[in-house]
Amino acid sequence: MKIAYLVNTYPRASHSFIRREIRALERRGLSVHRLAMRSDRAALVDTEDLDEDARTEHVLKLGAARLAVSALGWMSARPAKAWTAARLAWRMGVRANHRLRHLIYLAEAAHVAKRCADLGIDHLHAHFGTNSATVAALAHALGGSQFSFTVHGPEEFDAPLALSLGDKIERAAFVVAISSFGRSQLCRWVASSHWPRIRVVHCGIEPARFPEPAQMPQTPRLVAIGRFSEQKGFPLLVAAMAEAAPRLPGLHLTLVGDGPLRETIGRAIADQGLTDRITLTGWLDEAGVRDQLARAQALILPSFAEGLPVVVMEALAAGRPVIATAIAGVPELVTPGCGWLVPAGDAHALATAIREFAATPAARLAEMGRHGRERVFARHDIDHEAARLARLFEGTE
Repeated sequence: MKIAYLVNTYPRASHSFIRREIRALERRGLSVHRLAMRSDRAALVDTEDLDEDARTEHVLKLGAARLAVSALGWMSARPAKAWTAARLAWRMGVRANHRLRHLIYLAEAAHVAKRCADLGIDHLHAHFGTNSATVAALAHALGGSQFSFTVHGPEEFDAPLALSLGDKIERAAFVVAISSFGRSQLCRWVASSHWPRIRVVHCGIEPARFPEPAQMPQTPRLVAIGRFSEQKGFPLLVAAMAEAAPRLPGLHLTLVGDGPLRETIGRAIADQGLTDRITLTGWLDEAGVRDQLARAQALILPSFAEGLPVVVMEALAAGRPVIATAIAGVPELVTPGCGWLVPAGDAHALATAIREFAATPAARLAEMGRHGRERVFARHDIDHEAARLARLFEGTE
């Protein structure tokens, strides 16, 4: 079976879970063609991401003129479908208040439909319910192959009407949510008759990449990993560290990542006098992330909005407990036996959890890590999850 994966920007440093999913499908014998609107090559540091970028067909590299010729050629041969798809694009654009943008999506969709036909693609699968799913839905309306998409959150949950999630779900062969919470949010936007096509397939990790955990360090070291954006809550974490650190002289936090709030976070660290307590590393490759997890006693995730973060899976697989906010799909994985859950947006509650963590003996932290490791391997083995996804592609589940 030939599958095409469609992502807006691919690969990205934060999208290693998509690469793992594709490769797991390929291990099962499926042929997967990578399609993306654009590349993020200049920002990539991981050699595996760079290799994946070279394997990906980036649509916008064609240039506007060649893309227009390809799109018009496909649509002119199918005038009725082109008219139907144009009306759908316009309706979606009205909801999003971006009519012109959706006409551009229509042109991209026509080219994607043509490429899928040229390549003999049986099924088009988009990651994220945003513009990549819009292009997939429009490509289908233009006479392209059947499609599906994976919804991660939180972006899709923030603007379901503007993203026309209901239209997309109704037209898709199936829709994947990465958690039960995510599925519940999608069920809100379609009639109950469509609920059976919304399936839960977890993002996954490769257990073989996580050998026996490194010995638990004896000092209270935390690591936080993610994009420095509003939804991740890192400024709140700095405030929690400022409250907890004076009572915990050995406490240290490493922040791995980058993004639009880097300057804000750096300034907050300096203002709170925490430059010797908090280290900023920038983005690291997968080996670098695993090294930071090995150096830490626990991962901390202060997010305001999430789907189900892969970094939580990676931390548990590395045998490290997790301190996280009790939001979205996080409580489905992080339980009291392998971490602490706190209310989102509460710096004091986060500081209290940090103090409880620091008072926990290393042996108990290691025991929590072992429990988390067993839990994540049972729920998030990428080969098991890819097998479920493959059955959905094949129509056998």
